[in-house]
Amino acid sequence: MPSTHHRLGPNPGPVPWRTYAALIGGPLDGLLLDITDWTKDEIDTGAALTTERGQFPGGQTLYAPRPDEPRAPAPGVTCCFYHSGDTPRPADE
Repeated sequence: MPSTHHRLGPNPGPVPWRTYAALIGGPLDGLLLDITDWTKDEIDTGAALTTERGQFPGGQTLYAPRPDEPRAPAPGVTCCFYHSGDTPRPADE
């Protein structure tokens, strides 16, 4: 899974030269996910994001794009990832 490092500091938020997916629904609704360095296949697959906010704290919340939805050209917000569920934290963690 690609890195999801975010810019922090006095002005956190999107930067004009990066590419983002808007997260729709679920516990991370309204947030942006930095997908700048992701391949097309990685974007098509979506993301399993670890969060304390989901149905299973410390588990993962699942987001993916809709296959028929068009994408805007990069940079900026190019697509939406829609919430599809939550999974518990693996037992070995």
